[in-house]
Amino acid sequence: MPEQTKAAHNPNLSLALDFGPLLVFFLAYKFYGVFMGTAAFMVAIALAVIVSKVKIGRVSPMLWLSAILVLFFGGLTIYFHDESFIQIKPTIIYGFFAAMLLGGLLRGKSLLKYLLQAAYEGLSEEGWRKLSLNWALFFIVMAIANEVMRAQLSFDTWLTVKVWGVTIASLVFALANIPMLMKHGLVLDKENATKAEKTVVQGDPPQG
Repeated sequence: MPEQTKAAHNPNLSLALDFGPLLVFFLAYKFYGVFMGTAAFMVAIALAVIVSKVKIGRVSPMLWLSAILVLFFGGLTIYFHDESFIQIKPTIIYGFFAAMLLGGLLRGKSLLKYLLQAAYEGLSEEGWRKLSLNWALFFIVMAIANEVMRAQLSFDTWLTVKVWGVTIASLVFALANIPMLMKHGLVLDKENATKAEKTVVQGDPPQG
């Protein structure tokens, strides 16, 4: 198997690319403050894009979108010295993916099928439709929750919830979908279980 293909199925590399930049942001903020943390976040996510392209041979749509928004809103955060810009980014990502999934369903297509088919072997069309709808609703809830937290919580508390709470919520939600998916043909052997777990970080943008 070519090294590039093997890297594409390396869960450790995928997790590092997904969670690494956000963890860098979290740690840099704790030691140096929000603006240095934002600058570190921008550098880390740019490096994640480069590593993904070199090691995996492609950059996922989620990572591309996160990188573009981190660089844009991160730049605004630093320029205006206003941390609210970087806090808006998750809302935009959640809203964007909810709109894409719902728009695909209205056209009779499940966009998740094109992105995650290898991780859900055997899943029927009905299963893909239900999974797409569930994730679209989840993203809507997360967008609303982010705006509520942004308005009510301090930046420190917001970031802690974003890094740890959202990740846990995404994992629980992804696992909660598995019984429904199995009823619609999902083949869940050990290898596919690992792939399915990887979609947690692909389905929910951990990059911030």
